[in-house]
Amino acid sequence: MIAVDSSVLIDLLGDAPGADAAEAALRLALSTGPVVLCDVVLSEVTAGLGHGSDVMDALEEMGLSFSPIDQRAAIRAGEMQRKFKQRLLQTTAPAPAPKSASKAAARSSASTPAAPSTDLAPSTRALADFLVGAHAMLQCDGLITRDHGFFRDYFKGLKVIVPRAP
Repeated sequence: MIAVDSSVLIDLLGDAPGADAAEAALRLALSTGPVVLCDVVLSEVTAGLGHGSDVMDALEEMGLSFSPIDQRAAIRAGEMQRKFKQRLLQTTAPAPAPKSASKAAARSSASTPAAPSTDLAPSTRALADFLVGAHAMLQCDGLITRDHGFFRDYFKGLKVIVPRAP
């Protein structure tokens, strides 16, 4: 069973430039077994393309089915997002002051320690991405997505299938 990410379905159903590659990837996956979408993907596709029942009808007509996220995957997604935020905080921590800084500046900064930055908005991944990845990793055998870098980085061992133009 292979999961599919919303970006691939939006490309296909929205007739985007990547539609041919998305269609080829889905056809290949369907020829080997079931292809599913989770709750998050269904929500994102519906938000991007229109009425939910119409979207689900179109997806089922293509041979896709719905596979809800289970408890294990939801927990893993939360753990992975926490690791992502910790990693982001580590990479955005301020650099130490140069050794040539004046003693007054050193005393000033020592008396008022800076709080760690919590402004993660520009680089934060939505929990949805972690839910999609955890669903694919724990409940499926792979994920069709255009966002291969993120899923390979955070879901080691997940088979990532990237749509390619035929």
